[in-house]
Formats: sequence, C-alpha cells, structure tokens
Amino acid sequence: MAQGLELSVIDLRSSWNNMRHRTEEISSDRLLVRRGQAFNITLYFSNRGFQLGLDNIIFVAETGPLPDLAKGTRAVFSLADHRGPSPWIASLETNGATSLEVSLCAPPMASVGRYLLKVHIDSFQGSVTAYQLGEFILLFNPWCPGDTVYLDSEPQRQECVMNDYGFIYQGNKNWIRPCPWNYGQFEENIIDICLELLDKSLNFQSDPAMDCALRGSPVYISRVVCAMINSNDDNGVLNGRWSENYSDGINPAEWTGSVAILRQWHATGCQPVLYGQCWVFAAIMCTVMRCLGIPTRVVTNFDSGHDTDGNLIIDEYYDNTGRILKNKKKDTVWNFHVWNECWMARNDLPPGYGGWQVLDATPQETSNGFYCCGPASVRAIKEGEVDLNYDTAFVFSMVNADCVSWLVRGGKEQRLHRDTNSVGNFISTKSIQSDERDDITEKYKYEEGSPQERQVFLKALQKLKIGSSQGPYGADSSPSGPMHLSQYSPRSSDSPSLRPSDVIQVSLKFQLLDPPNMGQNIKFVLLALNMSSQFKDLKVNLSAQSLMHDGSPLPPFWQDTAFITLSPEEAKTHPCQIPYSQYSQYLSTDKLIRISALGEEKSSPKKILVDKIITLAYPTIMINVLGAAVVNQPLSIQVIFSNPLSEQVADCVLTVEGSGLFKKQQKVIIGVLGPQHRASITLKTVPFKSGQRQVQANLRSNKFKDIKGYRNVYIDLRL
Repeated sequence: MAQGLELSVIDLRSSWNNMRHRTEEISSDRLLVRRGQAFNITLYFSNRGFQLGLDNIIFVAETGPLPDLAKGTRAVFSLADHRGPSPWIASLETNGATSLEVSLCAPPMASVGRYLLKVHIDSFQGSVTAYQLGEFILLFNPWCPGDTVYLDSEPQRQECVMNDYGFIYQGNKNWIRPCPWNYGQFEENIIDICLELLDKSLNFQSDPAMDCALRGSPVYISRVVCAMINSNDDNGVLNGRWSENYSDGINPAEWTGSVAILRQWHATGCQPVLYGQCWVFAAIMCTVMRCLGIPTRVVTNFDSGHDTDGNLIIDEYYDNTGRILKNKKKDTVWNFHVWNECWMARNDLPPGYGGWQVLDATPQETSNGFYCCGPASVRAIKEGEVDLNYDTAFVFSMVNADCVSWLVRGGKEQRLHRDTNSVGNFISTKSIQSDERDDITEKYKYEEGSPQERQVFLKALQKLKIGSSQGPYGADSSPSGPMHLSQYSPRSSDSPSLRPSDVIQVSLKFQLLDPPNMGQNIKFVLLALNMSSQFKDLKVNLSAQSLMHDGSPLPPFWQDTAFITLSPEEAKTHPCQIPYSQYSQYLSTDKLIRISALGEEKSSPKKILVDKIITLAYPTIMINVLGAAVVNQPLSIQVIFSNPLSEQVADCVLTVEGSGLFKKQQKVIIGVLGPQHRASITLKTVPFKSGQRQVQANLRSNKFKDIKGYRNVYIDLRL
C-alpha cells in the first residue's frame, strides 16, 4: 500500500526565476516574481514520488494580515484542476522519482506585495498534510499584455522600469540643465522599504484588509505612494521646505539619489527625512514605482503654474519698479516644477485615456482630503477634459493657465496684460536609452497661439463653470474695476513687447553680455526700440531680486532708473551691471535672479513690463574612471572639483554615489577650499553589478550647496 506523500525540501529556485522575471538585480536568493508570468518551484519528497491521480497537491497563496478568498488576498488552487474558481494556476512541469517541478502563475490583476506560499498534500488515503513553502514578493508586470501596466515597447520598459539612474531637468526655460540622479530601485533593502511604505499608509492603517485587496490596481497604488512620499498627512518619506533655513536637515539641492533618503526614513522608524522639494519628491516616487514594476519617468515643466483658486488664471503683482510682489492669493509661477508620469490603463475612465498619467507627490493642494495629485491622464490634460479623475484640472492649470499681471500703485491694482502662453514651456524628460533631453510639450497641449489650444482652454473653463465675468479675478474684472486690454501693453520676456503695432510702439528686451557664472559680475543691456514715426521719451525703472524656484520672491537688492529718448524707429541700449559683491549675500540656494524693467511713456497711460530670469551657473565636477571597470574587481575613481569663487569657502563636503558601484553613499570631508582652488581625490571601490552605471557627485560648502557632476561607467562581467 502506498504511503502518504511526505515533503522534505522545497526549492523556490529564486535565482533561476528572478532572472526570467527581471528581478535578479534586486536579489538572487529571495523569490521576486511578476504577476501574469509563470515561475517554477521544485518539491522534494522523502518517501516516494508524486503519483498523478493518487496524490492531489493544493497550493495556497496569501497576502496581507487578513487573507480573504472573497477579497482576492487568498488564493487556493490545485495542481489537478486548472479550471477551478481561482485565477491562480498550478501546472505540472516534470515528475521525477522523488521530486516534482511545478509551474505557478499569479493572475495579471493580483494584488502586489509580500505573499506566503503554502501547500496541502492530499494523498489517496484521505490524509492531508500542510506545509509552508516560504515567502515571495509579487510585482507589477509591464511585460505582460494582461497587466494594466503593460507597455508595448522594450526600449521604454528598459528606460522606465529597469534603468536605475537618470536626469532631472532644472534651471529655467532659457538655461535647462540636467541634474544627475541615482534612483537605485534595485539596491539592497529598497524593495522592503517600498513595501513598508505601503504598510505605513493611512489606507492600510485604517483598513488593512481592503488596502491589500486594492493593491492590484496601479491607479490605487499610485495614489497611496504619492501621498506617502510627502509627510503632510502621515509619516511619509520627506518633509518639504521652501525657505532658506535647512540647518536641522539637508538642503534639498544637496541630494543626488533616492537610496540614502529611503534608507534614512526606514532606519529612523519611518520619521520623515528633512528636506525635499519638487524634484526630490518626484525622484523618490520614481524609485518606488519602478521598484514595484510600474513604468515611471520624471518630468519637468518650466514656468509651471500654481493656480490656487481653480480659475485657470495666475495673478502676478508688480510695483512701479517692476519688482514682483508676494502674492496675496498665493498664485505663483514656479520657475520649474517636477512631477512623474506613470504608465497604466485607466479602466475607470472613458476609452482612450490610458497610457501616461501625471502623479505629483509635491504637497501643493489636497485631493480627496490627502496631499497627493493624480493619476491624471496626459491625453485628458491635452484635450481639456478637466472633469476626469484625478486632479486633471489642477495639472491642466500647471501647463496651460493664463497669466495676468497687475500693477499695484497707491493701493489700487491696474491690469497690465494677460499672457496666454507664458505658462508651461519645454516640458522635459530623459530620452529613452539616451542621455539627451526629450521635449514632450506637445503631449500636454496644442501649440501655443493655435486655434486648438484656445478651444481646449475655453472648454476647460466651461467644464469648471468659471466664466470670464465671474469672480474678482476673472478675465474682464479686477479688484479695482474692469480694465480694457487695449489700454495696456503686453509683457515682454526675452522677446519684443510689441503685439499689434497700433497699440504697442516701443519694445524693451534684456540681453546678457556674458554667460552668468557664479562669482562673476552680471553684465547685460536693456534694448529699447521705437517702432513708431514719433519721438518717444521713456522712463524705465529697473530692479533685480532673487527668486526661489517655486516663484517666491525675495527682497530686491539692485535698482536703477533709465531715461531714454528715442527718435522715430531708433534703437538704443542701456548698459547694466550687478557686481558679485552686491548679489552674493542675497542669492537663494536656487541661484535665480529676476531682472525686470517697467517702462512708461511721458503723457501716456501705456506701460511696458519686461523681465528675465537668470540662473547662475557653476562649473561641473569632473569624474574619471581609472582603468577597466569589472564586476568584483577593484576600481579607482578620480573626482576633480574646484571652488568657483574668488573667496575662501569652508565646510566643504563631497558626496559620491552610484548604484552597482558603491554599496552606500560616500561622504568625504574636504574642509576649506581657497579662492578658485582646484583639487582632486581618488576613491576606491569594487563594482558589484554589471552593465551601464552612473557615478553621481555633489560638492557643498558654506557658500554653495550643489556643484554637481556625473560619469557613465560600463561595468564588464569579466576581464
């Protein structure tokens, strides 16, 4: 008589499975698989082999603290019955003398997370023996057509899921610079921290059973993660700060990667890390989403609107020197703003609105009571479908709001102009498998000035039920009464202020004479052009002030007044210079200076406003790889850096990191650097992952915080 089947050893075949599920960079000794794709395990028996028809093997997969068949967080599926009620599948691969290889497959809609795998062996005698086989982690699968995150492009999957480094674009629309970033989604313990992040969410804390049941939806997961990246509602990963005081934490400009931030959050018992701003929030979210298997990229919007009252209008206020004032409504135009796009189907929306979805973890406004934003369909944004979930109207305003400028004088507000194309420029992301910048503005809106763009804008306004005559800040009203656009000149920003020639007859424009390098004087001219056949006498008030990257102004530190007389069709230049000694003590961490000019003709109500935002540039850090880069072989990396200032700087610290190259961020205390002093250090490491990698470096001091550099390195498997 045959004995009951006795299980002795289980082999989850982690290394073999992980290679096929593209998770081998996370681990080779823990099982990490993707839903909708089979994985194999081998069962070894101590007394005999498996006999089909006599033995029945039933598998149980459970996730969450309260596994439930009805909620889909518990699955029971048999090797004998492929047509059972469970969407999980078990198939016989090979049947050895005392072993059995089985193929298991989670359905493509299964909840992601940590699972416990069990088996019940029912022998012909009726005895049932239960065993725990071990744990595995289930991830989203963008390679599976049945998964709602399926992305039908291998280059895009490699870039937006597998690539562990990238660039985040900063600066301003006239000077876009790439900031290197180490996403590090496959580094040690990052997957565990990502799952811990889900378990620390308010959703899990209030109803863990329902939260785990909903983790099969990328829409749901993305909103949970988005809320957990900031700490406004919970013990999220990052505290945001947009002031100049970071003494109790890290200046956001100093970060070069996500790994150190996530590990610090975990190591401190999930206490928020100090501090982040928009690009740090977006970078952390990119790491978490790529780790979970959702295709994600980081996107920068230059001249990004923040419309606080939902009327698709950003109001900006100026005094008679052209200085921008703090906004009482808190409407602002951020010099740049960074968010994420995640790829997913949107079965909750009408057909056609799947694909790239905007998610913004920077805490700006609440969404259903929480500080998160999205997912908002990029196509819905372009088409003005602002009533579609989630937060589409707010994202629409960031890329396509109109900007109205007001002159504040004597307690009264006078409208200068309405600009329909100043918000949302050069929307940028890293190109696929390239270090170049990809401009994706046309994915978000029709060409500025085109009939389609205005039609979409008006459709969005109508959907929001905000007409041009409603509210104190509508298109044709103001706190001090209606103003007619024909009375005022449009604004100029690096382009002549002429719109229709019968209204505007003088143009103003700024032009830099030298590159704006940190530590040097800023030299520029104001170009004035008379486009009429009459003499023009102009009074022009000029000013300069520092800006935070979110558009918040700091007090002006330079002012000038120019009196310019122009003959018919004459052009003149007014030279200007701002010494380093004058701007250095007023400069924000963002290194942004806004120069402006407000011109007016004698005996005329017409005014001309022109401004230009200057981002001061630092020299980059140079990184050299000395010798061949091979896995598990010593490697020397030379880092060359310099003090760009003509004064001594102190408290210099160099940080260097790179996934696959350094196990953790390297921090080197430099101390004092003399005026324009150049130095180098050599770091030794042993690469532990092959393929294309990147080294990121940052130098900070008491005078500057973010001199950066990077170097791509290809690590060979063998010599």
